[in-house]
Order: sequence, then C-alpha cells, then structure tokens
Amino acid sequence: MSESPGAAVSLASAPPAAETAVPSTEPRTARPAEAELPGDNTAPRPLAAQRVLPLRRPGRWIATAIVLVLVAQIVHGLVTNPFYQWDRFQYWFLRPTILDGLLITLQVTAYSAVLGLLGGILIALGRLSRSPVLRAVSWTYTWLFRSVPLIVVLLFLYNFSALYKTLSLGVPFGPAFFTFDESRLATDIVVAVVGLSLNEAAYASEVVRSGILAVDQGQHEAASALGLPKSYQFTKIVFPQALRSITPNYVNLLINLIKSTSLVFYVSLLDLFGSAQSMGSTYPGDIVPLLLVATVWYLILTSAVSVIQFYVERYVARGATRTLPPTPLQKLRAGLRDLRARARREAAI
Repeated sequence: MSESPGAAVSLASAPPAAETAVPSTEPRTARPAEAELPGDNTAPRPLAAQRVLPLRRPGRWIATAIVLVLVAQIVHGLVTNPFYQWDRFQYWFLRPTILDGLLITLQVTAYSAVLGLLGGILIALGRLSRSPVLRAVSWTYTWLFRSVPLIVVLLFLYNFSALYKTLSLGVPFGPAFFTFDESRLATDIVVAVVGLSLNEAAYASEVVRSGILAVDQGQHEAASALGLPKSYQFTKIVFPQALRSITPNYVNLLINLIKSTSLVFYVSLLDLFGSAQSMGSTYPGDIVPLLLVATVWYLILTSAVSVIQFYVERYVARGATRTLPPTPLQKLRAGLRDLRARARREAAI
C-alpha cells in the first residue's frame, strides 16, 4: 500500500518524543545571579570587634544644652553683678563675729539634735505602748508641738519667768522639796536648746514610730518566740532594722533644725544669722554680703550633714543589701576604669 507524500512529510517534520529526564551526576555550576560579587570575599569581623552605636537621644541633648545655658547665665549674673559686693563677702566670711555665731549655731544644733532624738524615741515608745495613759499623753504632746509654730514656742519660753517666778519639785498640792529661781537657769542658750528640743522631739517621734512600724511583724514574733526580753528585742533586733528607714528621715529633720536655729535670734541669742543681722544693722551697706555669708555657711553645714548621712545609711544597710552603694571615691575609680577601657577599644578599632 502506497503512503501519501503529505503524510511522509508530516511524520518527518514531527518533533522527537520527549526523553525521560535522567539526573545528572556532574556538579552544578553557580548561576550568575548567585555568584559572589567582586570585593565581597572578606570574612565578617568577630562580634567583639564590631562597634556598637549608641541610641541617639536628641531631646536629652537639647534639654542638657538649655540647662547649661541657664546655669551659665545664673553664675555669670552672680559673679559680675556689683550688687553682691564679693569683696565685702570675702572680708566678712571669716570675721571673729561670724565665727562666734557659727559656733553657737553648732552648739545649739548638737544639743537639740541629741535631746530631740532621745525625746522622740521615748514619745514613740509611748505611742506604741499598751498603756492608754502613755498613748494619750504622747499623742497630745506630738499634736501640740506640731501645731504650734516654733517661734511661738521660743517666745513663750523666753517670757516664761513672767508666768512662773520660781519652779519647785515636790508633792502636787503639797510641800515642795526643791525650789529654784527660773530666771537664773533659763539663760538664752538654755531657752533656745529647750525650745528647739521640744519641737524636734515631736517630729522625731513620728519618724521613729514609722521606722519601728516598718520592721516586718515576723521579726517581732520571732523574737517573742525565742523568749527574749522586751528591752533586748528592741535594742538588738527591732531598732537596728528600723534605723534603715529612720536615718534618712531624721537627717531631713536635722537639716531643718540647722536652719531653724536662725530663729533663736529673736530670743536675744546671737547665732550665725543673729551675728549677720547684727552686723548688718551696724553696717547698712553690707547687708547683702552679710546675708550671703550666712547663706554660704548654712550651705556648708547642710552639705556636711548630707555627706555624713550617706555614710551612716551605708553603714546601717550592711546585711540588708547584696552590695553596698559605692562611695564617691569608688565611683571616681570606676569612672576612670571605664574611660581607660573605652580608650583601649577605640585604639583597637
């Protein structure tokens, strides 16, 4: 049978049948898109050698610049303003009159701080006592002296001899065993110390009471379970723990006490402020320098108390914190070490 020419042509022109794909054993060559770019053949640096860029905080830098500008303006105004008379300030700063007043301020502050703290402890114990009489009397004392201004207390004590010419100790409504003249005992410094101590004790009692209440109740229960005497529980267990919260609050009272001694000038005691005020009356042109002298001395005293507060808080914090807060010298050494380490890293990079 003969085949048609058209069929032969169509069969010859037909594409060959698809062959079965056989996996090739030859290694594949990398595609041009996946080839490494020239210059990208360097190995990455180790993580320790990479530089960490700090987070940028523009708002903080702007606020810092504004504060520095304001501080610079204030310092410039203080230094260049002739109204302050810094030459007269230098003249009066170490004058014997000012130093005598400073000594009286230190004496009154020391006596009042000790007596006020002791009185505050007694009043706080009275507030925590189970006796209703002690609680009532302690609460009344605290309420009274926290309500009356200190200047009123000082003026009242200064004129106390006008109300009671003599004081006596004996049986109430009965014979007196001891009688003495109040005006001989109530000198100016005694009036100042008594007035400041009475006022300080009222505030210190609340500081001490809050510190005692801050001690965990389990400490009281554990001490009672051991059968320890009450006095031993308070002096060896409760009060040392309460000091951690009493110290910063009482130091605030102590700083306020230093400033409150300026009021004893009104009971004829020439303390630091009284001496500056007295010299200002004698030399009216030096009032501003004398006030600056008193201000700077008060700043020095309160700063010294703040430094003492830091070390006292660090001492009483032993056993309560894992690491004690670093001292200023330790902070300086740590800062120098950080600067040296940063300089080494910069040099290595």
